Amino acid sequence: MAHSTTPVTPAIRVLRSAGVPFTEHLYRYEEHGGTRVSSRELGVDEHAVIKTLVMEDDARAPLLVLMHGDLEVSTKQLARAIGRKRVEPCSPDVANRHSGYLVGGTSPFGTRKVMPVYIERTILELPRIYVNGGARGFLVGLAPSELVRVLKPTSVGVGTI
Repeated sequence: MAHSTTPVTPAIRVLRSAGVPFTEHLYRYEEHGGTRVSSRELGVDEHAVIKTLVMEDDARAPLLVLMHGDLEVSTKQLARAIGRKRVEPCSPDVANRHSGYLVGGTSPFGTRKVMPVYIERTILELPRIYVNGGARGFLVGLAPSELVRVLKPTSVGVGTI
């Protein structure tokens, strides 16, 4: 374990205030390791580790996309699904400004700016998911239904290999 105590992040505050039952999972963070490293360190399927991606549409409006760790987002399909001309990932600096989190530690909970949240619909079929808890090397485990209850995301089918 990299840390002996669990960080109290804006994400954890949101989860606690919403009464969400969740488990805390600390692991040794590796720069650019992504969900491959976190799934290996936690001994869980990478498909259940959900990455939080900060993107912008053609009007530069920020949005969050929740995607399986082992899949990519088809930005063309996403743009089409949400009625935009274009959607693209933000640069790390811009993503940090929108979310209030460092890239690699971005949680969909407790973001600095309120942004629309889009979730790959197949995530909702999983019994348990692991999302970032708001710090590098820190995931929280919860039921997808709890994420839906708190974030009210829009379900989309935009995952690709």
